[in-house]
Amino acid sequence: MPLYLAEYAPNAPVKSLADVIAFNERNAKKVMPHFGQELFVRAEAKPGLDGAAYREALSDNQRLSRSEGIDKVLADNRLDALVAPSGSPAWLTDFVRGDFSGGGFSQPAAVAGYPHVTVPAGFVQGLPCGISFVGGAWSEARLVALAYAFEQASKQRRAPRYLKTINAW
Repeated sequence: MPLYLAEYAPNAPVKSLADVIAFNERNAKKVMPHFGQELFVRAEAKPGLDGAAYREALSDNQRLSRSEGIDKVLADNRLDALVAPSGSPAWLTDFVRGDFSGGGFSQPAAVAGYPHVTVPAGFVQGLPCGISFVGGAWSEARLVALAYAFEQASKQRRAPRYLKTINAW
């Protein structure tokens, strides 16, 4: 976080995750009227990215998502890409239970460090949903071509309208 803030927000009054947490606590009524910052607090309590546990988990995740995951599925099935719904349709904010995304297809690619592109696939009760294309290392050009072809064939993209509310039922 300090490196990110130094590069992308050098004039920000916060310089670390601890600073962000402290700012949020001082301004809780304004910046956190509905939810807390439990994930920030948990992240701050963890050791750094050079810790042995993190390095081991990173190595395991990369092996499982690459050579034993995406690369294996692509090779075994002679595929150019994996295609799946990007995730659940966009969700409405629930001020009691919090946000719920239901996970998504971007996670395996993110863990592997592999390319992923999403394009509009349609709407569910007025809320947008997407379709994702994931490939192996250095497959960006092929993924963009596949995603573009799908987008042109499906014609599902609609310009956003920024509605104040939506009739989801």
